[in-house]
Amino acid sequence: QVQLVESGGGSVEAGGSLKLSCAAATYTGSRACMGWFRQAPGKEREGVASIVAPYGTTYYADSVKGRFTISQDTAKNVLYLQMNNLKPEDTAMYYCAAGPSCRPVVFEGDFRSWGQGTQVAVSS
Repeated sequence: QVQLVESGGGSVEAGGSLKLSCAAATYTGSRACMGWFRQAPGKEREGVASIVAPYGTTYYADSVKGRFTISQDTAKNVLYLQMNNLKPEDTAMYYCAAGPSCRPVVFEGDFRSWGQGTQVAVSS
């Protein structure tokens, strides 16, 4: 288990932007990964984006492609999620996660450690 702490959530109008941060230790496996997930009220948790070692390859859910960008500052051990052109359907609790070995999709089963979440609310 690694400790993960999210920040940066808030309330914005549709079309606005937010940047989430996750202070995190990371796993050190050759395909270790970090990711963002979200869960809206009454819905199952879904994968949003992930970034996988060793080359920092990124993967996105279709619903956020072109609008969200995942990045990582390995020197500072911080994971980011830049969210642009936000829509009301992006409203959810957003969770940072880490896994020791991940496949080339955003798959919840690959992740072993989870943060407490940060709330994002987008109004129309």
